[in-house]
Amino acid sequence: MAKFLIIRFSSIGDIVLTTPVIRCLKTQLSDSEIHFATKPAYLPVIENNPHITKVHLLNSDLNSYVNQLKSEQFDYIIDLHNNIRTAYIKTLLGVKSFSFDKLNFQKWLMVQFKINRLPHKHIVDRYISTVSEFNVNNDGMGLDYFLPVSQDDLFNDKFRGTIFENLISSKYIAFVIGANHSTKRLPVSKIISICKKISQKVVLLGGHGDQERSLEITNASGSHVLNACGKFTLHESAHVLKHAEHVITHDTGLMHIAAAFGKPITSVWGNTIPQFGMTPYFGIAKNYSTLVEVAGLNCRPCSKIGFAKCPKNHFKCMTMINEE
Repeated sequence: MAKFLIIRFSSIGDIVLTTPVIRCLKTQLSDSEIHFATKPAYLPVIENNPHITKVHLLNSDLNSYVNQLKSEQFDYIIDLHNNIRTAYIKTLLGVKSFSFDKLNFQKWLMVQFKINRLPHKHIVDRYISTVSEFNVNNDGMGLDYFLPVSQDDLFNDKFRGTIFENLISSKYIAFVIGANHSTKRLPVSKIISICKKISQKVVLLGGHGDQERSLEITNASGSHVLNACGKFTLHESAHVLKHAEHVITHDTGLMHIAAAFGKPITSVWGNTIPQFGMTPYFGIAKNYSTLVEVAGLNCRPCSKIGFAKCPKNHFKCMTMINEE
């Protein structure tokens, strides 16, 4: 039996994007055992994945964590994070490892000089390439996100008597207004304008940090807009995405969860660009994704991740988005 340790410590979207590797290794290598290393905050993303035998959560003591991993006696390490910490872990474990190429130099060229040396290849296919030595191929089945079996009942019971009662049996659009960096988010005024143009029910999704913005949006947009920001767990947000008719989203983790459920997606791109290879991924299924961006800006991309504020102080990549 081949025993694999897959490492991806963060974040939500990046971990969801590793799920084809998990599935393909497990289903294409007979008698393989898959373990996954991540941080406690991201356990919900993979805790119900039937292809994973065990999850190893990174604690504050890295050396004790490595000792815990050593006791498992892995045959191979698949490093899909590839940073200094994972290099340290691989060195101490001393087993054969395969590391994902993050294309940092190519991304740097694109950000700093707008020289495009990026491959025309989705990050999922680049993840899969990491395990090519095992003759594992992309099965084309897209991404995975596994909800608890009883999530329907759990959701209905928790939100009975609230504005979210019977939500998942109704028709609505999910609007993911959050993102880790401000330069990846539409301005509030834009979101309000978009919500006003939609006649059916809209559910705003985001974290606790999005609550102030979401309150402003719901107050200005009308009673058809429901504010769920900071009120749902990750599984509950995923559940809402699963039952949505359509998803509008920034370049963020919930976008990839929506893709895992095969939802029609309109993704809005600010300082990051689709060419980085992290667009909604559907495998061989029909691509239900529409990308919205301001093409031709000579300042874009300004970062491979994002900023708290537009470094040019004009934020044209979002303020020039066509709301129609």
